[in-house]
Amino acid sequence: MFVLYLILSLISVFLITGIIEYYSHQKRIYSIPIRIHINGTRGKSSVTRLVGAGLSAAGIPVITKVTGTYPRLILEDGNEIYIYRKAGANIIEQLNIVKYAVQRKVKAIVIECMALEPQYQWITENKMIHATIGVITNVRPDHTDVMGNTLPEIADALGKTIPEGKNFFTGENDNPNLLTEIAKKKGAEYYVANPNDVKPEEMTEFKYIEHRENVALALDICTHLGIERNVALKGMYKANPDPGALKMFKVKSFGKTLTLYNAFAANDPQSSLMIWNKLRDEGRFKGTTILLLNIRHDRLDRAKQLTEMISLELNNQFDHLILMGESTEVVENLATGFGTDVKKIMNLGWKETSEIFENILTLTVKEATIIGIGNMGGLGAKLAQYFEHRSEGTEYD
Repeated sequence: MFVLYLILSLISVFLITGIIEYYSHQKRIYSIPIRIHINGTRGKSSVTRLVGAGLSAAGIPVITKVTGTYPRLILEDGNEIYIYRKAGANIIEQLNIVKYAVQRKVKAIVIECMALEPQYQWITENKMIHATIGVITNVRPDHTDVMGNTLPEIADALGKTIPEGKNFFTGENDNPNLLTEIAKKKGAEYYVANPNDVKPEEMTEFKYIEHRENVALALDICTHLGIERNVALKGMYKANPDPGALKMFKVKSFGKTLTLYNAFAANDPQSSLMIWNKLRDEGRFKGTTILLLNIRHDRLDRAKQLTEMISLELNNQFDHLILMGESTEVVENLATGFGTDVKKIMNLGWKETSEIFENILTLTVKEATIIGIGNMGGLGAKLAQYFEHRSEGTEYD
């Protein structure tokens, strides 16, 4: 009887503690007047950083939290703090970020959505963030195991973070109705950013290869908040890019020039194809063209999608396809099955970055352009760092 009483007492304590913490969080989050919740398939981290930088440039005390390649907390002065996780990512983390932001008495919080499952996306917005401005960068096929196999299903999942009766911004231009219809049902004012609103000359100040879509979206949000365009842009130019942002590293070795475009973070077919076309149309392909696909065994469905895109869309545009990482034999069979010439494929599997570099050298006569896609995890970030450390300095767009 005593044991039962003890168990019931403990349950009561936990329930009461949980209720107190819930209402304490609600009081905390509503004390921050500007709350911007950023979701989407691609570009979330970049847009989060850009918006935070724009607000900071306008003198608004803001805490910015990105998940991106590595979880980071960006303080009011632009300094970054690494977020240490004892275990895997958990949406409860957002509660601690809000508590920290309130302790610093900021006026704004810009936070990247870290949830994937639709129910957790809903909880993050409706129980944790209560955004005054909701943002969805775009809708593309990704995480189909949890968000659905079709674009409408993915849009519905992402749409869980559109705030009821507030403001909603998106950079989705291909199928904007997928999101604007959800916004209408929620009574939200919606805005669709136009990348053509950003002039090419306005992109030249970025110290990495940023996308006009991201900048246009971030500028629209800042303008909505009454921040002058030139002020926001100046702040964005100073912002640190996400480690997975598109960068170019040029390395000279043994009389050869190797240029790596780090697009490993573009791990869905549509984003990868967009980057390839952008680099091609800008005339960046020099010498031997090498497509480098980094593979993770827990993302084989994504690797299959990328391999199909490579074979059907890019097959005649590259000289070599290098496979690195895990389960490369599976992907090699997929590539040849989709029609890629086996003679173009170099299957390296899991190798040291120095070995991968040496293999790239053997494929290069005088100059090579390497575009890395697939995933930043595993060997992706390691190879990008290898090139960066040996480069003559990062070259920018």
